[in-house]
Amino acid sequence: MFTQLFFELRKVNVPVSLREYLTLLDAVKQGVAGYSVDDFYYLSRSALVKDERNLDKFDRVFGHVFKGLDALAEIFSVHNIPEEWLRKMAELHLSEEEKKQIQAMGGWEKLMEELKKRLAEQKGRHQGGNKWIGTAGKSPYGAYGYNPEGVRIGQDGNRNFSAVKVWDRRDFANLDDKVELNTRNIKVALRRLRRFAREGAADELDLDGTIRKTAKQGWLDIEMRPERHNHVKVLIFFDVGGSMSPHVQVCEELFSAVRTEFKHLEYFYFHNCLYDHVWKDNRRRYTDPLDTWQVLHTYGHDYKVLFVGDASMSPYEIMMPGGSVEYWNEEAGEAWLKRVVATYPHSVWLNPVPAKHWDYTPSIGIIEKIFEERMFELTLDGLDRAMRELSR
Repeated sequence: MFTQLFFELRKVNVPVSLREYLTLLDAVKQGVAGYSVDDFYYLSRSALVKDERNLDKFDRVFGHVFKGLDALAEIFSVHNIPEEWLRKMAELHLSEEEKKQIQAMGGWEKLMEELKKRLAEQKGRHQGGNKWIGTAGKSPYGAYGYNPEGVRIGQDGNRNFSAVKVWDRRDFANLDDKVELNTRNIKVALRRLRRFAREGAADELDLDGTIRKTAKQGWLDIEMRPERHNHVKVLIFFDVGGSMSPHVQVCEELFSAVRTEFKHLEYFYFHNCLYDHVWKDNRRRYTDPLDTWQVLHTYGHDYKVLFVGDASMSPYEIMMPGGSVEYWNEEAGEAWLKRVVATYPHSVWLNPVPAKHWDYTPSIGIIEKIFEERMFELTLDGLDRAMRELSR
């Protein structure tokens, strides 16, 4: 099975070497992964993947190769579940009294022999009962039931904390451009928006320069240089309206990734639509607002601007003075958004609402038009396309 993982990774162009594969086998032999599928997943990923751009491919292959217990009978026909795995799980989950009960009822050998026999005899799924492999019964085998001697199969966690959990199905979801983002994926996409430069104080050792100058001078001549960092400057505006509540997690992940990737970053909050003021702390939004004009005059035209919001509101809130749901705004939100787009030519809107639903909300179309069709879905693919747009 490990060999299949190796060859499947090679098929999808993940550069896995024989040395890395042997390292994985040695680590498994040494018990580094213990008896946890999750631990083995992270171990194999660390051993076989060198470039984080290949992590999505690895997840897909791992989910395909180790797709749970769909072929449980085949597993039992070829391999026995190692006895030490069962004994280890017993040490973790069973009391001393329960261990004695299992030993008295026939022991591990009898338990596994009976499991193989019932797998061969069973024709379908069973609910309840005390013999077949099913759910919610008293059988020693199956899921969501109770038996202190049980071998749990296909259960997503403990219920009574009394049975030995031998094997659970683990489905590792495919990571593609339509799944919800996570911080690692966001960082990978954001790296398209990079322009490195060395500025500021010379506080980093320049090893090549030191070697060159030392060889030239004949004595140790240390050369220092400024730290290398991403020179791109970013302004990001987050919508904190009530309709954004379902999207808080993905916004937090995006915010975390952006703060890691960009040294020159400023962020602000707004409610539904941009008006004459924004704020940096939601707890002090009423006491310390920032004038939007001040923001536009403080940060230069070379800043890349990202708006993050669902753009879902009444068109009145965008098009009309007084459209804000909180106070009377003298100018329409449309005017402020157009000023931002005019001030910052490199600006995009990231929308966490799936693109297939945009046509049902008129306000999304209005804002998309203001941003000259530069609205992108907040998925991995959408973020990648947004970074390409900002990099032009």
